[in-house]
Amino acid sequence: MPEWLVLTLAMLAAGLVVVVITVVRHRRAADDEDTSETPDVIEYMTMWIGVVYAIVLGLAIAGVWEGRSAAQEHVRAEAAALHEITERVRVYPPEVRDRIRDDVNAYVGHVVTTEWRSMAEKGEVTERGTELLDRVRRDVTDYRPRTDFEAQAYQPLVDQVTAADQARSARAESTGQTMPGVVWFGLLAGAVVTIGMIFALQIRRTGRELVLAGLFSALIAFLLFLIWDFDAPYSRGITASADPFRYLFPYV
Repeated sequence: MPEWLVLTLAMLAAGLVVVVITVVRHRRAADDEDTSETPDVIEYMTMWIGVVYAIVLGLAIAGVWEGRSAAQEHVRAEAAALHEITERVRVYPPEVRDRIRDDVNAYVGHVVTTEWRSMAEKGEVTERGTELLDRVRRDVTDYRPRTDFEAQAYQPLVDQVTAADQARSARAESTGQTMPGVVWFGLLAGAVVTIGMIFALQIRRTGRELVLAGLFSALIAFLLFLIWDFDAPYSRGITASADPFRYLFPYV
């Protein structure tokens, strides 16, 4: 099921639940119930609960968005390092240069296909990808420069291999969910408390109140869904993409 449809259904369900509970409560309320008797302290507490929960939601969204941006940066850094390797080896003999480029292309092709699916479905990188990158490292480090010009290019190439390996390790660490379970418990409990305060204020069945209550609940459902969607940078709707690899290696 498309994620936009899941989001729409979640928002509609949240609003519908509030409306149904409000209508049922209104029908079961005593005839002499006076909603104007809501204590001022409850209104004051409701305001501050909403403010605190809004801050928590904002921090959670900022955190998962930062994690998603960092995940995309890891991909960009890895692709850039590998591209530099393919460009800098042009000073090497043709057989060495072609072997390194072929191994880099094999690694990139594996990342954008097999490994990317593994990250999305299993939340982990593949052993085959590690083996292919190790092969690139051996190609670069095992070669003995024959001229001063090749010697000058050797250390920068080793540095680029190190940068690619570090970016890959960071990408592997970013494949899973970033939000701890206790944080999710707090977000969901806060949503229940915040929406529950609507009923503590003795909301009745007027059209305006029902619409506002439904929209408020749908907004909270949307924000929670947004946090969940960003929480796994490589496997959900708005994900980090492999576009840097495809842009720098269009022939792979």
